[in-house]
Amino acid sequence: MTSRPLLATTREELSAVLEPRRQTGARVALVPTMGALHEGHEALLRLARQRVAGGPVVASIFVNPLQFAPGDDLDRYPRTLDADLEVCGREGVDVVFAPGVAEVYPEGDPLVTVDPGPLAAELEGESRPSHFRGVLTVVAKLFGLTRPDLAVFGEKDFQQLVLIRRMSRELCIGVDVVGAPTVREPDGLALSSRNRFLDAEARSRATVLFRALRAAAYHASSGVDAARDAAVRLLEGEPGVQVDYLSIRTPDLGHVIDARGPGATDARILVAARVGGTRLIDNLPLALGVDPLAGPPTGDR
Repeated sequence: MTSRPLLATTREELSAVLEPRRQTGARVALVPTMGALHEGHEALLRLARQRVAGGPVVASIFVNPLQFAPGDDLDRYPRTLDADLEVCGREGVDVVFAPGVAEVYPEGDPLVTVDPGPLAAELEGESRPSHFRGVLTVVAKLFGLTRPDLAVFGEKDFQQLVLIRRMSRELCIGVDVVGAPTVREPDGLALSSRNRFLDAEARSRATVLFRALRAAAYHASSGVDAARDAAVRLLEGEPGVQVDYLSIRTPDLGHVIDARGPGATDARILVAARVGGTRLIDNLPLALGVDPLAGPPTGDR
């Protein structure tokens, strides 16, 4: 039987719970989420628990309006606090911080925000220009409120992970930002709260994102063009899938890789597409110039 974690909805409640533990020298872990927790979030919570052993694990649940643009799905984003508390209890979370909007932004839209830099205008930022400003601003506030030693984020939102790591490093915040591998369904679809918006047909078609990334990974030994072409063939061959972007970049996402020089090159391939009206993202690491260890992935035709 699992126990439900303590629920804090105000800054004062959060501090009252954490300060006595912090005074003992215990390390604090934070897992920021927007709720609607699934197995991917569970993996983040488990990793946080492993990293701090007996120290407190805090999961924040806050649907951040600052990262939604007009026309985005803020209103239909699922709110499932009771179920989320059960998940957190199973995974050994000590405190769930679930503040209201007025608690996080007591003066309304904040006058001081975090500028995420030029990378925020690319990839996800091309279609969501204010998104990462909202993400980094709320994460900075959560870091300030919880003062964690480490924070865990999923690699599925890889651009977000890169930007948060950069913020923590360049602003000397001192939080160890840990990335957790993407959790997938048996057919490869990356777990996401948005998957619940897919009907049966769109759910089947959505697997093409992972198949395309795997095809790119398999062909990466032949160079960046071969990797990209393999992914594009699969994506273009799947009806009802509208690709937003497909990009092969350096691991820090700082540069697009258009050609591979001699030797091996680590890279990251990222894709975003609309499937049945739902926008999905995914990514995988690539080893350009390295022979694959396995045969062609399923679906690479």
